[in-house]
Amino acid sequence: MMESTRVLIVEDIVSLALTYASQLEAAGCQVEVADNGEKARYYIEAGQREQQPFDVILLDLKLPDVDGLDFLADAPELTQSASVIVITADGSINRAIQAMRLGAYDFLVKPVSVERLTTTVKRAGERLRLEQEVQVARSLQRREQFQGFIGGSDVMQVVYRAIENVANSKATVFITGESGTGKEVAAEAIHELSQRRSGRFVAINCGAIPENLLESELFGHVKGAFTGALENRTGAAREASGGTLFLDEICEMELKLQVKLLRFLQTGMVQPVGSNRAVPVDVRVVCATNRDPLTEMSEGRFREDLFYRLSVLPIDLPPLRQRGGDVVLLAQAFMARFSAEEGKAFEDLDDETQQTLHQYNWPGNVRELQNEIRRAVVMSAGNKLSLSHLGAGATVPTTCAKLAERESSQIDLSPDADDALTGLSFQGLTLEQIEKMAIEKAIANNGGSVPGAARDLAVSPSTIYRKLEKWSLTGTSS
Repeated sequence: MMESTRVLIVEDIVSLALTYASQLEAAGCQVEVADNGEKARYYIEAGQREQQPFDVILLDLKLPDVDGLDFLADAPELTQSASVIVITADGSINRAIQAMRLGAYDFLVKPVSVERLTTTVKRAGERLRLEQEVQVARSLQRREQFQGFIGGSDVMQVVYRAIENVANSKATVFITGESGTGKEVAAEAIHELSQRRSGRFVAINCGAIPENLLESELFGHVKGAFTGALENRTGAAREASGGTLFLDEICEMELKLQVKLLRFLQTGMVQPVGSNRAVPVDVRVVCATNRDPLTEMSEGRFREDLFYRLSVLPIDLPPLRQRGGDVVLLAQAFMARFSAEEGKAFEDLDDETQQTLHQYNWPGNVRELQNEIRRAVVMSAGNKLSLSHLGAGATVPTTCAKLAERESSQIDLSPDADDALTGLSFQGLTLEQIEKMAIEKAIANNGGSVPGAARDLAVSPSTIYRKLEKWSLTGTSS
């Protein structure tokens, strides 16, 4: 919480320093102000002597007696004991980046909005507390399984404690992390550990439902509200009343609907499509995204006010490549499960196989590992699991991903997509034609279901809908 955050503002422009101080004090911080480097050093040393060190230091890079970069370079231990946020003018972004290379946590560009200042300071303080949590986690009894998670690494111990801490809060939780890291598992764990566990856990994938239907899915509609509305619909928010509403891929939501979601969060009232009457709803909201919400805000795709309303209790899930030995624990668990399903038996993973697991980067995280182990269980002969095809077929998916990234989409074909690509020849085809063939094959394999194809290809259904619309308008052929 921000109440325990001690902040030192190092800024020589008195009006700015006082503005920052009043805004942070209003947010519950304890604030000291220094107008030059010498005074800042005095406050820092005094705080350490009195065992009341600063959690966050706001450092202007242009001070009257010292350059901000020199201030950091001369005290490398400073960034170990506090989160340093540098403040810079528009024309000195490169200097801010240099400061981050010296250990600064983040930078702010003048002028700084109240929301940006308080949120950045809050996160900077949380960064220190997270490091302290890691140290505490190392001294406590380790858990290798927790509410559907498998993993005993330090970073996962912190995640487990965070889930336990937020479970009974009424505040919204914002879960971030790469695709395949277990964001829905975390949301379900929060629900199961909360006092709302007797209520329903209702999940909505904001990227899997076309824009014109998502509002109805969330808030419901009345009969006759639009073509096809043949009866009243309750909507996910009211279905989850007394329980938890999980909004996955929240950054896929269109801006117009983001406004209505913000109003719902602020008022606790739901207005079904086509109705003039708002209905109160008692629901706890948990949301998730595999995108960087700050980037989405800066590029105008996600409302800043909605982000700050949602991100009251942030939880970031680490990628598998940062979880050390967890990859082996997960692989063994998946091997045991799929072996039982297939009626096979394998020896424990040998050193060579474990080394292979550690050396691979796992861009698809736990989901990719699960798919690889399932494939290995099916394809391996004898009693030794073979990972000889680890990452096979990555050439075409990588190419598609690069193309999609250029188009502001995210095509990342998963290992499950191999069957969809079998027998296709790519010689002489453009990247767009290859992409179109892969998508059409996946849709056909799923009986015409776009959401099913999206699951196989590990992309958002909205990405496929957009591409189908584009190809129908341009008449692109494969």
